[in-house]
Amino acid sequence: MKSADQARSILVISGNSTLSDWVRKAVDQAIAVDHAANEAEGLGKLTKSRPDVIILGPLNSTESVLALYRHLREGWISHHASMLIVEISDAANTFRILSDENLNMSIGEHVFAAGSASPILSVEEIVPTLAEAIDRELKARENRFKNSMLDPDKFCLVWEQIPGPGAFEMRQETVLVNARLAARSGRVCAISITDNPGGNPAIATDILCAEILKAGIEPLVHIAMRDKSRNQAESLLFQLAALGIHNVLILTGDYPSNLGFTGKSKPVFDLDSVNGLRLVAEMNRGMEREIMRKPVRLAATNFFAGVAFSPFKQMEAEMMGQFYKMRKKMESGADFAITQVGYDARKLHEFQMWLKMTGCQIPALASIYVLSFPVARTMHENHVPGCVVTNKLLNRIAAESESKDKGKQARLDRAAKMFAIVKGMGYKGAYISGQGLPFESIDYIIAKGNELAGSWMDLLPEFEYPQENGFYFFERDAVNGLNTATPARKTQKPKQPCVYLLSRFVHTLIFEPGSLFFKPMQKLMRFIDKSRFRSKVFHFIERCSKTTLYSCKDCGDCALFDAAYLCPVSQCPKDQRNAPCGGSFQGWCEVYPNKQLCIWVQAYLRLKAQHKEDDIAKYIVPPCNWELWQTSSWINYFLGRDHSAKLRGIRPPASK
Repeated sequence: MKSADQARSILVISGNSTLSDWVRKAVDQAIAVDHAANEAEGLGKLTKSRPDVIILGPLNSTESVLALYRHLREGWISHHASMLIVEISDAANTFRILSDENLNMSIGEHVFAAGSASPILSVEEIVPTLAEAIDRELKARENRFKNSMLDPDKFCLVWEQIPGPGAFEMRQETVLVNARLAARSGRVCAISITDNPGGNPAIATDILCAEILKAGIEPLVHIAMRDKSRNQAESLLFQLAALGIHNVLILTGDYPSNLGFTGKSKPVFDLDSVNGLRLVAEMNRGMEREIMRKPVRLAATNFFAGVAFSPFKQMEAEMMGQFYKMRKKMESGADFAITQVGYDARKLHEFQMWLKMTGCQIPALASIYVLSFPVARTMHENHVPGCVVTNKLLNRIAAESESKDKGKQARLDRAAKMFAIVKGMGYKGAYISGQGLPFESIDYIIAKGNELAGSWMDLLPEFEYPQENGFYFFERDAVNGLNTATPARKTQKPKQPCVYLLSRFVHTLIFEPGSLFFKPMQKLMRFIDKSRFRSKVFHFIERCSKTTLYSCKDCGDCALFDAAYLCPVSQCPKDQRNAPCGGSFQGWCEVYPNKQLCIWVQAYLRLKAQHKEDDIAKYIVPPCNWELWQTSSWINYFLGRDHSAKLRGIRPPASK
């Protein structure tokens, strides 16, 4: 499928040019129609235009049409197109349209037979019937989840499935059974497949998503950057595009667990979610590559890319970090958002209010987790990063679990009430998840939720679960308990440690273009760079000082300027260069709770002292350029080699 900005096209391969005229009339000039008079011309054109539909008409003989059909169905590029065959009987002046549905063919063998389901058509019937057939084929190629998300009158439901480890386990079977049930119901827009949730190894998402697509429902595949280099992420995305899977959720991912082979896996985090989105956007435009020393533009993909957003943060610094990162995600091409798990209605409303305030029309799905007591306890203890269950909610669920059904009915009713509330708030849909959730429960939540939707505001008091000393972006509405349009005061006190003050002073004096010592330092760096010995000595001195002050890992593409002089490589386990991930809890790092504050919480408080905290959202920081690994970042900066230099317009000496 082509990118959204590419027009659809049809290629007619036929010795009879009249067929192309009929096709143009059938589509009423709304779709580009190209004609090829023979097989060779057709094969040449389809590799360049990648048509959505290929229509085969009369060629030299019936056998040549069937052979070409077989060839196209075996071709890597052509087999992605929909195909129709139009048989024309000159003697009787009648026609027949055949599609894959009424063709019986074994690829690789000379077996081909037309089914009886294709009726004989008259001249008067050929154009309207072609129009119906083409429309049917194009609709079958559409991204139904995307269409639903962009339909202003549609409330979407996405059902999350969690595959487990192993190739031949019942858990995978359950995922596919649920997908088939959801497809038959017509109530679910997509099946969402997680990517190693909790950092635990599981079956790859692409194989299951291909099977889900065959089941007749759109898959939404999670892509966690935790385990992937940028090359692997790109390869996976091309693979998904080739499989016809276009809905992706770009995530940073949970930190690896200790369940990997012989222990904890090495985390990758080569791209964060912001740069992952930039990669997707570039692929949708058609990436440029140099192949055999020649620039080549690759065929455009058509991904519909979503992101996660965590509205349930306690601290001002945490919450503002999420908003800053969401701005960057939208700038990078996010098509939709899904909230993290939480049960504070005011926080859910806050995200909708913030989207309206920023003028963003991005559709958002609200997470609804059907919460059992064991899972609630796990989330309360912060063992599922980003998910929030307060003491008040945990106590309520504990009481419900004492009932005969272990709280099953209560948790289903809670999910249905949340369904009604988020629908009333203006969310585009609901993202339902839960351990071992059968389709009957989904059915109940939808039916009960729609029943309660008209009185959703009456349900709000049941979802007042604020965190202790929790920050809200907007002032509270005293009437309904939600939010007014007035931003709240930000009262968290800034902090300026000595290392930050020293770093700012040195930066202003030396590193800022136009500063007193900038040009002399540039000349000095050029001199040092010309000698291998001088470079090694200078690099050693630089590394010693930066290791002492910032725990430098010597990446050579320094991000200290971007994170208020905190090193994302050494001080953030996920190497987040564009604001925080969603895993922090009460300000603490997801990986080191109660031991290390999130570096972006620290950065926010440092910048707030200069009223520059909004600078976190000012520009997108590219991923680290590993070509510069273990080289002098100061030389790289002053000589225009790293991302900070490019951002400030510092050019390499050779380009001047």
